[in-house]
Amino acid sequence: MITESQLVDMIKAAKASAKPKKFKQSIELIMSFKDIDVKKGFAINEVVQLPKTSSPATVCIIATGDMNQKAKAAKADSVIGTEELEKFGTNKRESRKFINKYDFFLADTKIMPVVGKVLGQLLGPRGKMPVPVPYDAPIESFLQRFRSSIKVRVRSSLSLSCKFGDESMDDADLAINAHAIINAVEKKLPNGEKNIRRIMIKTTMGKPAKQIQEVKKKFA
Repeated sequence: MITESQLVDMIKAAKASAKPKKFKQSIELIMSFKDIDVKKGFAINEVVQLPKTSSPATVCIIATGDMNQKAKAAKADSVIGTEELEKFGTNKRESRKFINKYDFFLADTKIMPVVGKVLGQLLGPRGKMPVPVPYDAPIESFLQRFRSSIKVRVRSSLSLSCKFGDESMDDADLAINAHAIINAVEKKLPNGEKNIRRIMIKTTMGKPAKQIQEVKKKFA
C-alpha cells in the first residue's frame, strides 16, 4: 500500500511541474486497475469523507415541514420542497442547471418517491440520487459530513479520477485526503491492492506524477 510520505512526494512533484495559472488549480487523484472483468458489472459508487478540506462541497436538501425548516436553520446551500420539485418537473432545462449547481442531494424519506419520479432520470446518471434522511435525523451532522466529502464513481471502467483538494492546501493534508480515498477504493476492489495498477496525482492543467504499483519493490 502506498504511504502518505510517498503521496507527499508525488504531490510535490505534481505542483512543481505545473505552470502558474490565474486560477486556483485542483489536485486530482487518478487510479488505474488491473485483473478486473468490467463485463461483470464492476462499479464503485462511494461517498468518501475527506479529513482535510478547503472548499466545502455544496449540499441541497429536499424536504417539507419541520425538516425543511431545520435544513434552512442549518444553512444548507439550498432547501427545496414539493412545490419547487413540481416546477422542475415541467422544465428539464432548468432542472439540469439546478442539479449541476450541487455536489450532493439529501432528501426526506417521505418524499423520496416524488424526487425519484420528478428528477430521478437526471440525478441517476450523474450519480447524484439523494441520500435518504430519516425523520428527526440530525441535519447539522448530515450537512457537516457531506460538506467534507466527495463522490468516487467507477462504472465499467478500469480507471477513476477525482479531485481531493487544491494547490493552496498543505502537501501533508492533501496526502491524508488522497490516502483516505485510496483506502476506500481498495476496500471495494475484488482483490484489494492487487487490483491497483497505477496511482497518479496531477494539478488541473499539469502533468501527472506517477507511482507505478510496485510499491514493495521500489520502497522496501
